[in-house]
Amino acid sequence: MKILVAVKEVAALDEDFEIRDDQLDVDEDFLLYDLNEWDDFSLEEAMIIKESSDTEVEVVVVSVGPERVDDVLRKCLAKGADRAIRVWDDAMEGSDSVTIGRILSAVVEKEKPDMVFAGVQSSDDAAGSTGISLAASLNWPHAAVVAGLEYQPGSNKAKITRELEGGLSQEVEIDCPSVLTIQLGINTPRYASLRGIKQAAAKPVDEISLSDLGLSESDVGVDAALSRVRRMYIPEKGMASMIEGTPSEQAAKLAEIIREFKGE
Repeated sequence: MKILVAVKEVAALDEDFEIRDDQLDVDEDFLLYDLNEWDDFSLEEAMIIKESSDTEVEVVVVSVGPERVDDVLRKCLAKGADRAIRVWDDAMEGSDSVTIGRILSAVVEKEKPDMVFAGVQSSDDAAGSTGISLAASLNWPHAAVVAGLEYQPGSNKAKITRELEGGLSQEVEIDCPSVLTIQLGINTPRYASLRGIKQAAAKPVDEISLSDLGLSESDVGVDAALSRVRRMYIPEKGMASMIEGTPSEQAAKLAEIIREFKGE
């Protein structure tokens, strides 16, 4: 039995940063990279299933990105993942979350896992669409924002608790194989042990190219993306003030501010 866990290397801003000259992203010199927080919970959920099962369960992590992504994948290996796969080709630069989902679906077709886990969203782009795009490309059942999971390896059903708006939750049963996007708080992710870190350093990270997946350059990158960044900039800082007085006085002052803003 195999569980494929899609993970992402996310970028966080340093205290001071600058926008690139082309205004499409932050200058890479000011970015800090790490494993996406949601994906840490996805990996832990796969490890819980693996360690509680009487049958053999293989946990495979996969990420789309350049060579530096190996650090994130080795962190996953250090936490117990059995194998790591990195997918990259320079033509993939500029792929949006939906395109990444299609790329990952090709990996699923190649690996043939029994379940696929992904984080609900990433902490940098926060699109929340990669896992859903992956499921749509595969035409597999999917459940989003999974906050609870009951699944026995090899079963053709899983019980899901989904987090809804307003503090509500929904319990559903889903056919397997399926794609689940995992929410924060479903478990408590483990720390990598010193032994695990040493072992991960010696494990290979499998590299897969476009041709290995049967994809072409026209299937990925900016031209295949359904969304793109047109311009990134640092907004000017505004001013804030408290409006005091009675409710009617506050309303009159607010109306005056709006008229001034409209130039009336």
